Amino acid sequence: MPDPLALPATGAWRPGDEPGHRQFFTFATDRRFALDSGTALSDVVVAYETWGRLDADASNAVLLCHAWTGDSHASGPAGRGHDTPGWWDDTVGPGKPIDTDKYFVVCANVLGGCQGSTGPASPHPDDGEPYGSRFPVVTIRDMVRAQARMMEHLGISRWMSVIGGSMGGMQALEWAVMYPRRVRSLIAIATCMQATAQQIAWGAIGRRAIGLDPKWRSGDYYDASPGDGPTEGLAIARMVAQVTFRSDNVFTDRFGRELADKATVGDTLGMWQRFEVERYLEYHGKKIATRFDANSYLSIGKAMDLHDVARGRGSLERAMARVTAPTLAVGIWSDMLYPAYQQRQIADILQARDVPVEYVEIDSPHGHDAFLINSDQLAEPIEQVLSTAAKSML
Repeated sequence: MPDPLALPATGAWRPGDEPGHRQFFTFATDRRFALDSGTALSDVVVAYETWGRLDADASNAVLLCHAWTGDSHASGPAGRGHDTPGWWDDTVGPGKPIDTDKYFVVCANVLGGCQGSTGPASPHPDDGEPYGSRFPVVTIRDMVRAQARMMEHLGISRWMSVIGGSMGGMQALEWAVMYPRRVRSLIAIATCMQATAQQIAWGAIGRRAIGLDPKWRSGDYYDASPGDGPTEGLAIARMVAQVTFRSDNVFTDRFGRELADKATVGDTLGMWQRFEVERYLEYHGKKIATRFDANSYLSIGKAMDLHDVARGRGSLERAMARVTAPTLAVGIWSDMLYPAYQQRQIADILQARDVPVEYVEIDSPHGHDAFLINSDQLAEPIEQVLSTAAKSML
């Protein structure tokens, strides 16, 4: 009898599952979609959600770009088809900083993701079986090109603003570099112009953890029973990442050196006796396995490590010279994963070319996740950028 507590082999959304608020756009049905890797995909699906109403002249459209394990559900409660509330629910909605009474807001699950857009868990058009190990390497630029196809489908010629944090910020930067005439303003939060060696190193550890899980089966595990998928490797990868998402101060203040497995009188210290911080990491490791896919974790993580706006463009200066949109760059003083200096670099390189740019720093001990936790500090700067962009259309 199956163990009801066993974790599923994948937490991916699959065709036939409850769609929730997802909408779906399919392209590359006649002509294949070329990727940076030199390969191509056909019958590409983009899952997306929208909020608000598009103006008659399509001038009020805002694109949100999600981070690594995010998806299209940026706003709204948990419910059928959506296991968790929107990842930026405090920021997106009626009367909120990204006001859906004013703006038509779009968020798409990225190419390579696992929540409705084409990714490793999706059915291959040739045989209907999951891509698995057949899914190619994708880049941030590939993700943006897929979003550009969706944009045309929606009848939008120019985004009023493109906004993203972490990997979402990478997408936002590539939007401004690849399609400068389609971006009226840019908000890049806790991100970078190119991944550093240390950022790549963290990603490499996570990939190794998944790759060494014998239940990963080189990426072809989708027919595995609950409890027989690569959840241990995925959980460890997430535990490693979770350490980089928060600061030392937050971990110390919250957990200290407390033991989760309390010793009783006469007990000796055990090798696997856990600290409270270990229990916290294990919780997040199991949680990701219920809503995400190991192959997508690999695919998206690799895209982040490959991120470099200068690739094939000569230099950072030449690449960023294509950016013309007024920009808000946001750093977090306690961010150890994407340190604030990287966002200041974005502001500096644009300021040197007389592009209107403002740098704002979130004052928070919460580390990289502060852009999700301390969204109140982003409210006024975001509102100002959107208001200015809207006025520029008058």
